[in-house]
Amino acid sequence: MPVPSHRGLVPRSLLREDAYRAIRDAIVDGTLAPGERLNDADLVEWLGVSRTPVREALARLEHAGLVRTKPGRYTIVSPLDVRAVRNAQSVTAAMHELAVREALPNLSAAELDAMRAANARFADALRQGDVDAAVAADDEFHDVPVTACANDAVRSVLEQFTPVLRRVERLRFSSLSGRGSVAQHERIITLCEAGDVDAAAAATRANWQTLAPLLDTPPLDGPPSP
Repeated sequence: MPVPSHRGLVPRSLLREDAYRAIRDAIVDGTLAPGERLNDADLVEWLGVSRTPVREALARLEHAGLVRTKPGRYTIVSPLDVRAVRNAQSVTAAMHELAVREALPNLSAAELDAMRAANARFADALRQGDVDAAVAADDEFHDVPVTACANDAVRSVLEQFTPVLRRVERLRFSSLSGRGSVAQHERIITLCEAGDVDAAAAATRANWQTLAPLLDTPPLDGPPSP
């Protein structure tokens, strides 16, 4: 396993959550590629933590569908799988729709402004071809109603399934196809501001269903399992 060159990324004092997030993010952004074997010792050296948080992180990542393990034989980054992505897309779209329904009609002017600002950063990142910034800004946009709805169950489900989608969304945000999301975001904001719960929820669900054209492309096939 070729570990990233910047080692000791996670301070030793940080808990297993930090190791989990570091490995998860490396999988999502492609640093750790689909089908790549993961070695505990290499991860320990890279993150600067003990084996225990690494193993706990890998177990969580397997539950989230980002890692596959066969005890005593191998641990690999899960290949991109169409069925898994479709399932994650359905669940994620439903959770964001629910978040908007529960957040409205009490979404504040400040929260709407935060959505506008995030969408402006999103549009700018797409123009600059900065995929990392685009993903971050998209997260910030959608996190406003998720936070406003104050539903811990919604956030828990999203934390499990969103990373599966983000691996594919990076392909979309690196191309012109991602720019349609800017207009979709603007429509969501307009409908939220108008207090139109049903339309805002439907527009949010539609926004999370725009990955469909990417789901049948060759990169999703991934390498065969060992």
